[in-house]
Amino acid sequence: MSWTVGVDVGGTFTDFYVLNSSTQDVVVHKRPSTPDDPSRAILSGLAEMAEAFEVDLGDVSRFGHGTTVATNALIERSGGMVAMITTKGFRDLLEIGRQVRPKIYDLKVDAPSPVVPRQHRFEITERVGSRGEIVIALSDAEVKTVVEAVAASGANCCAVCLLFSFLNPEHERRIGAALRERLPELNVSLSCEVQCEFREYERFSTTVLNAYLQPKVTRYMARLATALESRTAGAAIGISQSAGGLMAIDRAGELPIRTALSGPAAGVVGAVAVAGRSREKDLITLDIGGTSTDVCLIENGTAAMTYGRDIAEFPVRLPSIDINTVGAGGGSIAHVGPDGLLKVGPESAGAVPGPACYRRGGKLPTVSDANAFLGRLPVALVGGGMTLDPSASERAISPLAAQLGLELPETALGIIRICVSNMVRAIRAISVERGYDPRNFTLMPFGGAGGLHAADVAEELSIRKILVPLSPGILCAEGVAMSDVQESFVATCRINLDSDLSPIAGIIRSLTEQAQAWSEGLNGLVLKTTLDMRYVGQNYELSVQLDESGALPAAAQLRERFLATHQSKYGHSDAVAAIELVNVRLKARITRGREAEPRLRQDAAEAKRLSVKAWFDKSGPVETVVVHRSRLDPGEVLLGPAIIAQFDSTTVVPPRWSARIDEARNIIMEFHP
Repeated sequence: MSWTVGVDVGGTFTDFYVLNSSTQDVVVHKRPSTPDDPSRAILSGLAEMAEAFEVDLGDVSRFGHGTTVATNALIERSGGMVAMITTKGFRDLLEIGRQVRPKIYDLKVDAPSPVVPRQHRFEITERVGSRGEIVIALSDAEVKTVVEAVAASGANCCAVCLLFSFLNPEHERRIGAALRERLPELNVSLSCEVQCEFREYERFSTTVLNAYLQPKVTRYMARLATALESRTAGAAIGISQSAGGLMAIDRAGELPIRTALSGPAAGVVGAVAVAGRSREKDLITLDIGGTSTDVCLIENGTAAMTYGRDIAEFPVRLPSIDINTVGAGGGSIAHVGPDGLLKVGPESAGAVPGPACYRRGGKLPTVSDANAFLGRLPVALVGGGMTLDPSASERAISPLAAQLGLELPETALGIIRICVSNMVRAIRAISVERGYDPRNFTLMPFGGAGGLHAADVAEELSIRKILVPLSPGILCAEGVAMSDVQESFVATCRINLDSDLSPIAGIIRSLTEQAQAWSEGLNGLVLKTTLDMRYVGQNYELSVQLDESGALPAAAQLRERFLATHQSKYGHSDAVAAIELVNVRLKARITRGREAEPRLRQDAAEAKRLSVKAWFDKSGPVETVVVHRSRLDPGEVLLGPAIIAQFDSTTVVPPRWSARIDEARNIIMEFHP
């Protein structure tokens, strides 16, 4: 078998990246997403590729998938009917939460309601102490009573979240076994299996959300697996995780919360690989799709990880690539706010009906309509598979311009400026606000609309260099295809750094054994061990990476590494303050042998260059060259204003910018003041 397939489902398009491992030839494809059932777009796209590019689906050995099913279910509140079992006295923990107000000056905003109704939260008499000791034993009678209560509730999924179960999961496992025996159709999530680490509120929230997603995601994964089996029999199916690797499809059904940011994480994986071919290691990624923009800071070829974040306003405690997301994309709808000012997003036209220029029934003005009206978007997109209608964009923008009392071009330029401001704010949050100067980084745009706005974003941040990948609109799908199979393990062990560290060494051995058992029968196992450390009394931890051997170094060495990490993160450190270790984390991945550089099979394109009138500021339209990317050879330089068209994306080179094709066939854009 010789084909590897990567598929990323976005809000507007579903992207395909297919690599022939025998010849290293790559073909790419896009088709509109089907939000009602994402698998329909996947199966239709595979059939189209099989016919158009002679891809033998029976010869597919590996199928990777980035999915938005879990994310959309959280945003839309369309998960299952959840029940929760918890220690007596902790029924309301999900509502009590932490004393954090995301909008401290808004006295009217309410916290999001828990996905578990209060009447479906069941208490059970048991207690595990803070050292893992059993304070109140769990009786069989209590287990039977609570299981029957869950059965009577009509819930189709259940989260079991007991106090201190990360230290001693015995009670949780007994309840889980009873639920699975009595209610075999019930989806059960145990906190000791979802995320076995301390911080009760975050662990409870993550487990509940996992249970909430299980019915919908499990059905989707089962349906997709069945459909793929009939087309790509024997292919290994992997689902992209928020942490950047792939997981087995059945594992994704068990732990769907891990897929909440799968597509954007795969894009970062692809960005690191592609930038490496151009010898770029310090990047800020700008992934602009139809509904949102995802940004990430990559330093020295490594993206930062985070172990706690909010998804759809709910706290989640899981490892994930540190990505910041804003509701700004090609489909973001422009409107006038209550204050009479122009707003863009976060509402989106999505794939259906889409922007007005798509000619699918959309009537509202979007960012894509602004670009189409201003002449920045070619009329033919997706290799001629989609023809835009700029006149429809004009009709959509006209009422907005009249409401604002502005001319049409000024309104369209305003839509783009506001959208760019939202993107710049997202980048500042991961760079300036964390002590990084964005001018020291290369901006890497991708996604269908990344190249359209990259220069505007870069100018706002005084970034002078942009790297546009060979297939920017397909990069997330490429990242999925390139990702390794990966699993994460964690254990909590709070211990002072000056104490006996043998318990930490024992945990490292235990996690290593778990990883080896997980990878049994597979070659290429690579382990990476990190310790969560903090000053005693500090609220949050910093990750300190161990050497490749995973052996625990001496306490003095750990102290030095922690102090260096703290200094880098916060700009100061205390060499004499007490330090404690909190969690041990181990990431296991199965690496694949990397073959020669892949070669994109180029589409035929017109040799001649076209010229159009395009707007870049309110001074008026200017003559702008339009060239197909396949006609640009390494070493060639293009001066702006110019528009570089290709199958999966469009790159705008404004005045005062140049575009050079490097040896890896990436576009290097540079600003000339």
